[in-house]
Amino acid sequence: MIKTLSPLLFLLFIFQLGFAQGQVVDREKLLDLYQTQRYAEAASYLKSIYSSEMSDIKALGQIAYCDMMAGKLADAEQGYLKINELQPGKLPTLFSLANINSRRGNKARATDYLQQIIKLDSNNFNAYKQLAGYTDSTELKLNYLKRANQLNTTEADVAYDLAILYHKMKLFLPAYNVLKTAIAADTGNFILQQSLLPIANQLKKYNEVVVIGEMLLKNGGDANVVKDLGRAYFFLKAYTKTIKLYQMLERVSMQNETTLYYTTLSYSALKNYEMAATYAKKTIEEGISPNISAYYNVLGGIYEERNQLSAASAAYKKGLTFTSNKNIYYRLGLLYDLKLKQSKNALTYYQLYLKSKDLEEDDQPQIVYVKSRLAQFKKQP
Repeated sequence: MIKTLSPLLFLLFIFQLGFAQGQVVDREKLLDLYQTQRYAEAASYLKSIYSSEMSDIKALGQIAYCDMMAGKLADAEQGYLKINELQPGKLPTLFSLANINSRRGNKARATDYLQQIIKLDSNNFNAYKQLAGYTDSTELKLNYLKRANQLNTTEADVAYDLAILYHKMKLFLPAYNVLKTAIAADTGNFILQQSLLPIANQLKKYNEVVVIGEMLLKNGGDANVVKDLGRAYFFLKAYTKTIKLYQMLERVSMQNETTLYYTTLSYSALKNYEMAATYAKKTIEEGISPNISAYYNVLGGIYEERNQLSAASAAYKKGLTFTSNKNIYYRLGLLYDLKLKQSKNALTYYQLYLKSKDLEEDDQPQIVYVKSRLAQFKKQP
């Protein structure tokens, strides 16, 4: 980012300009134009004093700077290119050229100038930070942000961007550590605090989410804070608080299928099956998604708890019309086996469960049980 000169430095600069090439510069006029931010007039005035062929670095720099601040980017670029020819490899000139090309939408040339900077200064934080913003490559963006963060672990913008990228890559612990370091340096940065919430939830740091989330809500936290806080309360089994938070979102039409789903599970955990069924239907109606079969699985379980076995069977089977679901196969097997006493149907769904491709180590107890039931079926006459 281009910064204006300090008043003292600018006065010194104008004083030096007054004697450049023997020309007479009205320093008071130039200072007035500069202080009133009339950069275009300042550039025109300087150009009227100096020859277009002159090679005074200080004068060229001031004219280019005024052109840039006035939005005359093409003229500013030509000025800085001339300076770069006369005095190659100066970081301020390269940064100015990168900034001009960025503002003109030429990311490739801006990137080239920044690459020149890091070749000259491999520890230049600002160059790495800007390079991260210019690339569409996830790998390059990650490398630039990591390097910038190593150089300055407390700079909030880089910490935020790096944590968000880690989050998208499901690298939750590195994201958490980056944010915690930056937050420790600026405990009043609510943007960093809020970005920590979903990551802390993923790491099951629910109590931390509650402390930060409640603080943010008192300071005007938005819907995302409510969503993350509600989720933390759910896993802490504070189901009433989850329901209260998510119904706040409903009142302003900011609910989504996830908040409705957790509301459903919360009512079910509180054994309020009527409201659980209502919210399961709302979840389904919110939109078809890859999770739709899981929602029907929840609805089927609610009907089972209410002893509405036909409705439970229908809900489970409806879920299977969207996608295969190992949990639904298992629940249908249990339903037909233990409650409806229909061994043939139970056998079918138990076998489908064992054939599921997404069975995991956590499913081992269910697998053992199903196999034992199948063995008992074989012994039956």
